[in-house]
Amino acid sequence: MSATDRAAPRTSPAARSAEKSSPAGPGHGWTALGLVIVVGLAAAGRQLSESMPALAAGTPLSGVVAAIEYPVYAIALGFAGNAVLSLARVRERMAAAFRTEFFIKIGLVLLGATVSFAVLVRAAGPAVVQAIVLITVVFGATWWFAGALGLDDRLRALLASALAICGVSAAVAAAGAVQARKEQLAYTAALVITFAVPSIFLLPWLADLMELSPAVTGAWIGGNIDTTAAVTAAGEVAGEQPLQIASIVKVTQNALLGVVAVLLTIWFSLRTAQDGGSAAEGQRGGRASLALIWDRFPKFVLGFLITSAIATVSVETIPAEVLEPRLDAAKELQTWALTLAFVSIGLEFNASSIREAGVRPILVFFVATVVNLVVGLLLALVLFQGFTF
Repeated sequence: MSATDRAAPRTSPAARSAEKSSPAGPGHGWTALGLVIVVGLAAAGRQLSESMPALAAGTPLSGVVAAIEYPVYAIALGFAGNAVLSLARVRERMAAAFRTEFFIKIGLVLLGATVSFAVLVRAAGPAVVQAIVLITVVFGATWWFAGALGLDDRLRALLASALAICGVSAAVAAAGAVQARKEQLAYTAALVITFAVPSIFLLPWLADLMELSPAVTGAWIGGNIDTTAAVTAAGEVAGEQPLQIASIVKVTQNALLGVVAVLLTIWFSLRTAQDGGSAAEGQRGGRASLALIWDRFPKFVLGFLITSAIATVSVETIPAEVLEPRLDAAKELQTWALTLAFVSIGLEFNASSIREAGVRPILVFFVATVVNLVVGLLLALVLFQGFTF
């Protein structure tokens, strides 16, 4: 396999689509147009969330409409835009503008301004325990079941990493570590999005049905939904306090991504050597180091922590009449960034990759998701039941 082939999995499906857009000029033009559409749909979603409750007042649907938050409108508009652009055969040309992960990272860094560092510190211990146990159990269960169904080891690694850690980001990191094929990465990314979107609405509803506390709800959401964007959307649906805990739990899992990527690199390198691979490939595991962990580490986690620390210190040192407008502005920017991310979730969805993947990866994802839900709920109840804000 050439160096070019090995590097290929690091390129996202959206980026590859953008690369296929011909000529640099037209390509940039389509991307700019796509960005205009993302912003326009986000603005429409914000407007709907503000105006619909008043429009539905006095009707039988008033209670339902009042409970619908802006993530629901944003994702729905994203799916609608996806359908229209796909019918017009221009969605792939605009794909570079649909930057879910970029927007969500901005939103989460800004979210730190609304999360007290004291809450963050108190939740960190249980979140680390939950992350380690969940990653171990879910990764192991997914790896075993995928092997029992005869899936390729590289696809097993992608599925297990995506389910156990943080969705598409984990799959991309794992793809680079195990030198997976581009098609395997595309299948995994499509499965992640397909399963994550319903979870945005299902988990908050189940948590409310079971009358879980805000902290337990947030921990369950953060530990179970695969993508950071979907976790944030579900947290927004569940409420401000569940969102805080969900974000803390998720960024804790994200922080372990580098460690898992290094372990996968070492294991697959040793396997390559044992199977008669080149000496250079067999020695790669020995060169895995802190530098590789840092390379895989999601840097936005540090931004989240720093923003939270600055906001917490500012509350104690800056007069409220000066600080409050600035915190409100940060909250508004955070909401806009998250709305752009939620619209992009709908715009990025690609059902064709799921059809191409076949039944076995879907079955693996379903079974592992059920395991994740059950184990995650038990851990959330044990670790966060007595948590107070």
